[in-house]
Amino acid sequence: MTTSLITGANRGIGLELVRGLRARGDQVIAVVRRSSPELDATGARVIADIDVADDASVARLDAALGNAQLDLVVNNAGVLEPDSIGHLDLDAVRKQFEINALGPLRVTAALLPRLSAGSKVALVTSRMGSIADNSSGGSYGYRMSKAALNMAGVSLARDLAGRGIAVVLLHPGMVATDMTARFGDAKGMQRADDSASRLIARIDELTLATSGRFLHANGEPLPW
Repeated sequence: MTTSLITGANRGIGLELVRGLRARGDQVIAVVRRSSPELDATGARVIADIDVADDASVARLDAALGNAQLDLVVNNAGVLEPDSIGHLDLDAVRKQFEINALGPLRVTAALLPRLSAGSKVALVTSRMGSIADNSSGGSYGYRMSKAALNMAGVSLARDLAGRGIAVVLLHPGMVATDMTARFGDAKGMQRADDSASRLIARIDELTLATSGRFLHANGEPLPW
């Protein structure tokens, strides 16, 4: 049985990833700061009170896993704090770096001894972290933190190749979630379950030969 661990799993895309993987028979470990009734109903093993931005908290996660070995780690936890050059909150920028960029690196490094040849690491990033694709500016903290995550993902792909561990960087698309609700009307956004099913398909396709790619959930390669 495949054992998958997902961070940020209590709602939105993370919750739908849990549901999708559970539906096909995976053993799923859901890592959250706080659980939710919807997550509890999935039957996944929930490890709560974990903050991916805190070293001691991630160490507690590792301890809570006992002897568990992992086939898949999905670094999904993230935060978006909109800003502009005229309305910068540098504390919010730092928070986004800690959660969006350092968080996945912190979690992956801590759990690395639990991964083996054939295991996979997925980083849920964003095309807003693409330098070539930035045509609108703004969103400094989010864009910068996701660009940093993309760089970390490529380095992980290079560093873990010798261990037989593949890495993929995935943009879920514009999805109707609590995080995107601040942008107003969700018309035109995709549903979280549809995005999750596409993300799972991309993870399933991942091999060492394709490790380190930056992909849209629909499979389209994205520019750096």
